[in-house]
Amino acid sequence: MFSKILIANRGEIAVRIIRACREMGISTVAVYSEADRNAMHTSLADESVCIGGPQASDSYLNENQIISTALLTGAQAIHPGYGFLSENAHFAYSCRRNGIVFIGPEPESMEKFSDKAVLKSIFAGAGLKVIPGTPALSSLEEAAEQAEIIGYPVMLKACAGGGGRGIRLISSASGLKDAWHQASSEAVSSFGDGSLYIEKYIHPARHVELQILADEHGNVVCLGDRDCSIQRRNQKLLEETPSPGVDREARAAIIEAAVAAVKRVGYVGAGTLEFLLDRKGNFWFMEMNIRLQVEHCVTEMLTGIDIVKWQIRIAAGIPLNFTQSEVRMDSCAIECRINARGCGELEMIHVPGGPQVRFDTCLMAGTHITPYYDSLLGKLIVSSRTREETLRKLRAALCELYIQGIPTNLEEQLNIVGDERFVSGSYDLTFMTGR
Repeated sequence: MFSKILIANRGEIAVRIIRACREMGISTVAVYSEADRNAMHTSLADESVCIGGPQASDSYLNENQIISTALLTGAQAIHPGYGFLSENAHFAYSCRRNGIVFIGPEPESMEKFSDKAVLKSIFAGAGLKVIPGTPALSSLEEAAEQAEIIGYPVMLKACAGGGGRGIRLISSASGLKDAWHQASSEAVSSFGDGSLYIEKYIHPARHVELQILADEHGNVVCLGDRDCSIQRRNQKLLEETPSPGVDREARAAIIEAAVAAVKRVGYVGAGTLEFLLDRKGNFWFMEMNIRLQVEHCVTEMLTGIDIVKWQIRIAAGIPLNFTQSEVRMDSCAIECRINARGCGELEMIHVPGGPQVRFDTCLMAGTHITPYYDSLLGKLIVSSRTREETLRKLRAALCELYIQGIPTNLEEQLNIVGDERFVSGSYDLTFMTGR
């Protein structure tokens, strides 16, 4: 096992990883930008090192600085969290060349899986039903040709995408040109790769994903499904597990198929298979995220399995010590993402408590929210035996959560969980748009 890990991230996920390491008896190194000098993760870690200016390109995306810091501090491994360098094969190779373990998949797997268009063909070959689409497109002209063949409406997506970035819905040929330039530019800015592909737009549908853990010894376990259909502009707002739109029989079948597919492709690490579930009950594979998901904690609340700790153990070569039949999925858990609606300085925060109530955050008095990074302030997760009880507990927790000094989306989350469509469990990706 590692004795020291560097966390190449910030915000609530850096705090989350530090907490897991501390519970495992592992020392931690935090890196931070000049804008995050007084951030919570810098004070919680055993060591903290400033690695550059406030722009992510100067700090959290600065591969050389992060590697140098790991070497100088004697860190044996680097945990990338999510976003930033978490799916960057070049960075993973750099870690390996410098004798540092990258806590994630092998760089060869990252290369193979990073192109989401290629990934779809891999999993189609492994037996999953894949959304009709194209490989990476060479030009706008090729995109126009393929869109006509597939048939509008279509989704234009970044091959190296994630987090809802580099995605555009195109209803007709007239909208393709602007969408192409916008999506490509956004993809370059977010991932350093502007390549795009097209897939058929399946509508209406639910967004359902499966959490996977796989070790180097051939063991693969699925920790159940999450419904991520409450989204705005492809950004998730709320997640719940298990999905109220999936019955036991369908869940067992898709879990079995997903586990078999992951075994067949030889993936190792934590990963998430994302599907669209149409109204006929068909699961259409979209992509696999080869990293920790923002919403991993709602699965932890349901199953009692610490995904971050298992990421670290798997990277250290330790086999999974539980089987699929031992995974507990007999209750309900729901997570609300609490986002900033502008910049500001936190004056006061009150966090709700009680059994099965969790708030993952990086907030403390004096925390200043800047425009340099994403808007996530924290994640409120609650769980109970039934969905009805969980909803009551969630509404109570949202009412108790108090954040002063920073505008947030708390009121919006209360409106969502009180909406009859959500209460009934009959929602899909049209929830926020009504269409």
